[in-house]
Amino acid sequence: MSNPTPVEPSHSAAVEQDAVESVVHLMPLVLPLAGGVLMLLLASIAVFMA
Repeated sequence: MSNPTPVEPSHSAAVEQDAVESVVHLMPLVLPLAGGVLMLLLASIAVFMA
């Protein structure tokens, strides 16, 4: 009931985009960059506190 079948199933399937599938191809770039930024941030905090 919450997901009614459209009149043209092929048309709505082409329009509908999954949010996860649109982002997942960027993960091999985003995760190492985010990890590097986090390590630099934590290292600078440790040097500042020492």
